Amino acid sequence: MKELNPRVVYGETLRSLGEKDQRVVALEADLGGSTMSCLFERAFPDRFFEMGIAEQNMASFAAGLAIEGKIPFIHSFAVFASGRAYDQIRQGICIGNVNVKIVGSSSGLSDFGDGATHQSIEDTALMCSLPNMTVLEPMDAAETEKIVEAAYRHQGPVYIRINRNDLPILYPEDHDFVIGEPVVIREGTDLVVFASGVMVSKAVSAANQLAEMGFSLKVVNVSSLKPLNAERVKELANGVQGIITAQEHSQLGGLASIITSIFKGDGRPIETIGVADRFGQSAKSYEDLLQHYGLTEEEIVASAQRILRR
Repeated sequence: MKELNPRVVYGETLRSLGEKDQRVVALEADLGGSTMSCLFERAFPDRFFEMGIAEQNMASFAAGLAIEGKIPFIHSFAVFASGRAYDQIRQGICIGNVNVKIVGSSSGLSDFGDGATHQSIEDTALMCSLPNMTVLEPMDAAETEKIVEAAYRHQGPVYIRINRNDLPILYPEDHDFVIGEPVVIREGTDLVVFASGVMVSKAVSAANQLAEMGFSLKVVNVSSLKPLNAERVKELANGVQGIITAQEHSQLGGLASIITSIFKGDGRPIETIGVADRFGQSAKSYEDLLQHYGLTEEEIVASAQRILRR
């Protein structure tokens, strides 16, 4: 499968939005070369604000810009964009339902070299807990473009979780992204896996392995974590024997919590794949970390087999 970097596509899409709408502005926390907001800065230096390592001030400043009619996109690593500025996001952006877009780059464990301080395994939980906040996580670079455009059109706070590394392109070319709607990437009849981000491609690989064993796994991309059409989620699980969730995030408060709450009282077995209530660490490669924390196609296959044995 062809691979592209979501961060690069993000920067290109933001620059394109800036060309079409002068209200679009960008704020950065001294990481523009990594978040790729630098592409916007080069094109529109008069609409780019370098805030330094001061995410709290950046969030409050962006709220003021939004109140004055601008459409601000603010940038930092996901762990800092969500955690360091949480109070300002809550008080200054979400309570007033202010039109600010928060871009959490290098999400999950994808900043594999810098360790726990730079890895975000709790950001989905933080952002989903905030009223008025929309939370989105693209599965690849192609969907990143669609999600950024949707966030621009959406009136209100949006948090976008973007991976640092190249990811396989799986997003259907003819599909229009709709906030709140899960998307079937691969049909299946025995089991369903609801996945987001990098785990969607892992789920597709797992489905291929299970097919060789004679089992059929439906793969559903949940890139809109909040809001999420619960009735559509239930519909996509009709007729299957069990349910799997997979997200590069803590098992607490993320996709696992969202999906299991939808199926509360359903009676079918649910397996959850995610980080088991611990912090990340540094490693020589991204794949090393995914393997260490069980975020793999092999773990999805093992989860499917446990359900089928029941």
